Amino acid sequence: MAETAKSMFVNLPVKDLKKSIAFFTAVGFEFNPNFTDDNATCMVIGENIYSMLLVEEYFKTFTKKEIADASKTTEVLIALMVESRQKVDKLVDDAIAAGGHIAKETQDLGFMYQRSFLDLDGHHWEIGYMDESAIPQG
Repeated sequence: MAETAKSMFVNLPVKDLKKSIAFFTAVGFEFNPNFTDDNATCMVIGENIYSMLLVEEYFKTFTKKEIADASKTTEVLIALMVESRQKVDKLVDDAIAAGGHIAKETQDLGFMYQRSFLDLDGHHWEIGYMDESAIPQG
């Protein structure tokens, strides 16, 4: 399959940009200062994977549709795969300690381990680890 994109940006509306930056900093993410101002910040998630956190009023300038209230509806599930079960636990534990909430029960299928949290605006983050060598065959 040919590569169809070189990078990915997930744009999320936030109510309070400073609180969101503090929250995600506590979770362990960094931000690109070249793309940060009073309206937005670029959160670095991984190699060529980013989330633009946009103040709701600014976010509205990119769409004609109503913004989903993530505290009441699920507009997207953001799933991140990390390198170990320990990293899954650290990310989610740090998110909870920073004011996030558990989104659902931990799922442990042996070959796949997953936990989830809701950020300050209610966006649903799934954090997982998969050991492909342990996937049941057949």
